[in-house]
Amino acid sequence: MARKLVSFDWAVKRLLRSKVNFAVLEGFLSELLKDNIEIQDVLESESSQAYRAQHLARVDLLVKNRDGALIIIVVQADRQDDYLHRILYGVAKCVVDNLPQGVSYDQIKKVISVSVVYFNLGSGNDYVYRGTTSFRGLHFNDELKLDEDQKQAYGVQTPAGLYPEYYLLKINNFNDIAKDGLDEWIYFLKNESIRPEFSAKGLAEANEQLDILKLDDKQRREYESWEMELHQRASMVKSHYGRGHREGREEGREEGLEEGREEGREEATAEFVRNLLKIGMPVEQLSQVSGLSVEKIQSLTLTKS
Repeated sequence: MARKLVSFDWAVKRLLRSKVNFAVLEGFLSELLKDNIEIQDVLESESSQAYRAQHLARVDLLVKNRDGALIIIVVQADRQDDYLHRILYGVAKCVVDNLPQGVSYDQIKKVISVSVVYFNLGSGNDYVYRGTTSFRGLHFNDELKLDEDQKQAYGVQTPAGLYPEYYLLKINNFNDIAKDGLDEWIYFLKNESIRPEFSAKGLAEANEQLDILKLDDKQRREYESWEMELHQRASMVKSHYGRGHREGREEGREEGLEEGREEGREEATAEFVRNLLKIGMPVEQLSQVSGLSVEKIQSLTLTKS
């Protein structure tokens, strides 16, 4: 029987940043990118710094491989309607932050963005999507290619090799039937367990290093606290939207006015905002969860104490 393992996003935050555990991340990235990935270093990132002050349901981890490419790993549990914009911003910021001042543009690092998402992102039935950049002629429909000098100078064969790549893993779309190494990894990402017959690169290390039973007392308490907080936040989000819709509809029926529905929804939203702020959710993350602007959240918290 497969052992219960810690969730991947918590492992990335707490366990996989250590060099002794690089084999787990290297295995995952090797299966995804179809390359023998070797991690040279784990770099600090904005959300990993923020995590030390506040538990989050998403994490950015920036690693550099042996070829110097930068790989962003994002785990996103909460729904975020502008998520595609967010990963674009993250890649753009990574490009700029890692270009030393005064050097030529050919020193820009290759960036690969890997998103592991647990919500319904966009419309599509697949569970792994890849995005690249190509240039195609408007008149002859030919694809722009690099000349031989550029290929030799840059070490890539196409313009796509110079530009960022995006990988989107929609975990909830996976049907639990593992046909290859990447599927075995996605099975683990979805179910937090590894079946005995799985042999994908890095899974043996994951099975050993992410075993809940092997956490020390401090780690186990932190993990249990993190899981309880996720349940609490999910419950509050569900309660907010269900009650907001119900109360708004009932008040609207009583008064027979559209204003009644709006007032009911707004008051439920205000209470939802205040409750999540009480348990320490940052305003910026609350904005993503609720769909409200930071300014609107601040105004709602002032309307009723």
